[in-house]
Amino acid sequence: MLFPLGNPSTPGPRTCVEIDTSGEGMPRVLWTGPAADGSARPGGFPVVANGPGMPLLGEQSHGRLTRPHLRGHRLDPAVASAGRSWTTHFEPVSVEAVGDVLAVHATDKDAGLEVLLELESVAGGSLRGRCTVTNTATHAYVVDGLEVVLPVEDHLVEALDFTGRHERERSPQRHTVTDGLWLREGRGGRPGLDAATMVVLGTPGFSGPQGSVLGCHVAWSGNYVLRVERDAATGTTIGGGELLMPGEVVLAEGGHYTSPWVFFGAADDGLDGLAASWHTWQRSLAAHPAHQPVVLNVWEAVFFDHDLHRLSGIADRAARVGVERFVLDDGWFRHRRDDTAGLGDWWVDDAVWPDGLDPLIDHVRELGMEFGLWFEPEMVNPDSDLFREHPDWILSAGPHRAPREHRYQQVLDLTRPEVFDFLFERVSAILSAHPIDYVKWDHNRDLLEAGTGQRGGAPAAHEQALAFHRLLDALAEAHPEVAWESCASGGGRIDLSVLERVQRVWTSDMTDALARQQIQRWSTQLVAPEYLGAHVSSPVSHTTGRTLDLDFRCATGLFGAFGIEWDLTQASEEDLDRLADWITLHQRLRPLLHTGRVVRPESSDPAVLLHGVVAADRSAALVAHVQLDESTHNRGVAVRVPGLDPEASYRLSWEGPVTLRHVSMSAALPQEGPTAGVEVSGQVLVARGFWMPRRMPQTVTLVTVERTGQ
Repeated sequence: MLFPLGNPSTPGPRTCVEIDTSGEGMPRVLWTGPAADGSARPGGFPVVANGPGMPLLGEQSHGRLTRPHLRGHRLDPAVASAGRSWTTHFEPVSVEAVGDVLAVHATDKDAGLEVLLELESVAGGSLRGRCTVTNTATHAYVVDGLEVVLPVEDHLVEALDFTGRHERERSPQRHTVTDGLWLREGRGGRPGLDAATMVVLGTPGFSGPQGSVLGCHVAWSGNYVLRVERDAATGTTIGGGELLMPGEVVLAEGGHYTSPWVFFGAADDGLDGLAASWHTWQRSLAAHPAHQPVVLNVWEAVFFDHDLHRLSGIADRAARVGVERFVLDDGWFRHRRDDTAGLGDWWVDDAVWPDGLDPLIDHVRELGMEFGLWFEPEMVNPDSDLFREHPDWILSAGPHRAPREHRYQQVLDLTRPEVFDFLFERVSAILSAHPIDYVKWDHNRDLLEAGTGQRGGAPAAHEQALAFHRLLDALAEAHPEVAWESCASGGGRIDLSVLERVQRVWTSDMTDALARQQIQRWSTQLVAPEYLGAHVSSPVSHTTGRTLDLDFRCATGLFGAFGIEWDLTQASEEDLDRLADWITLHQRLRPLLHTGRVVRPESSDPAVLLHGVVAADRSAALVAHVQLDESTHNRGVAVRVPGLDPEASYRLSWEGPVTLRHVSMSAALPQEGPTAGVEVSGQVLVARGFWMPRRMPQTVTLVTVERTGQ
């Protein structure tokens, strides 16, 4: 059986699995890969298995000595025994494929367990899977791990995942797939700044537009595990799930545990094809932003120094340049004059705001802008009224040992009903008292020794992640007019379960445009660009001290959720005019930038990055040539534009302010205007591209590609 079956409601390539249900035991997956039309493997023939396949649930009882997909054991207090039911042998009860969902129900009567494994084909063509285990026996069953895993074709032998740090998130790293087990674990209670984000296996040298790939991402805001395993006898597998701490999931009779959704995407057109499938799914979500306003956030402008007159002046200039949303960041609530105090005391600080926030909010809204506000609900400073009153409300491994502080913070235990209710009431009260359109939700530390006092300090990362989702969901339901941004020490806690709930994420605290080029490039491997906050910072970067040209800073933010992180009262009139031009350009191009397919053509020059976006109907594209540094030669580069219609003709023209243009220009590009250029076929642009000369370091050259109608 090939799953999913063809479905006209989801056109285009789809990730499919070939499943054999003829033998005993769990159905076997023979093949995972892309099918061109969603109904058959390329060529129209069923897959011929080259090996024994992989049971949908890997067990030792099938003769496999690889990492079992379900790991756990049963407790029997009557005989002071643990370790029973540690190995399973599930027999299928039913295998049903209905529409885009495959459901396999199986049971192991001896072990006293049932499992339900679901695979679903989602918008964009990816598969996502999850597994539910239920305890049907009397004694408790401890779940140590439960992962969703699929087999990998043997020509996918190179692996890509990511690492990072604060202000350098999602840095790619590669290795060759070898025999044995490869694991990436996230233990910080959230996808951290060093998060793997995903693992992708591909043909050697796979890139943006080239190669066959199969990627896996765990859609979970807590601890996670990604796995790749190649066995000498049974081949390669890829998968992941939640990393469970000791004793986090103990199932009483009738209790069940469901793993997070694990996404799998296969593509024959490289990393761009994989990204396109995940971006399409995000754009199908109910929470997806239909319109992403231009934002000004005042954090790097004022930090904690809140003053109505100064902030009103920044708002005046923000409105002048075309900003659509003004965001007041950290520092507005009680006792919050720096980052050492006040977290948890979510009342407006009347010492700084004697008339409340309304004078600033009214001024911002009178200027025609939305108003947004920063919160960090899950955190508390020990120097706060909340902590002094409720020191037991934090996550800790015991009543007499608090976790080591980070950023002068501890983490509130959301699994306690009283904590959950307090946070809901306080955030909701602020949102109800003021016309607030937007919340930036921050989370500035990892969870360390995250136990709950409700269970004697037992681990609580699993329940904490569930409680975070519930709290965000409850607030969003109570305040449907509010848009939400996820921020976590910069670019942490970015995963597909968060994107089901928010309209924006903060990509990184690194606002230096040169460093941002790589961060944004690789962030779009998972996240559609309209979610990724991309702000124009001050001329001298707060994060690196580097001085960068305004055009370079603006062009770097152009493709994402465009914003500003700069005290505009310090900007010259000329800079304000130039910034206004860039915002107008972004607003004009926004329908293309935030709906099209991200493309990242290969560059023959390591000093040059190429990226762009192609309209869904292939009628237009915008391509960026980013000269990061000096080239070692004068050859320039050929800029290919994947995804255009090979049968159509296109006209190329410069885009953006005149200052972007260099005196050395390709003969194929016009000097001025959208109609002055020669026409080029889509086939030529895809296969050979157009030539771009060497540019000045730290410059971005933008080229518009428009179909002529012929």
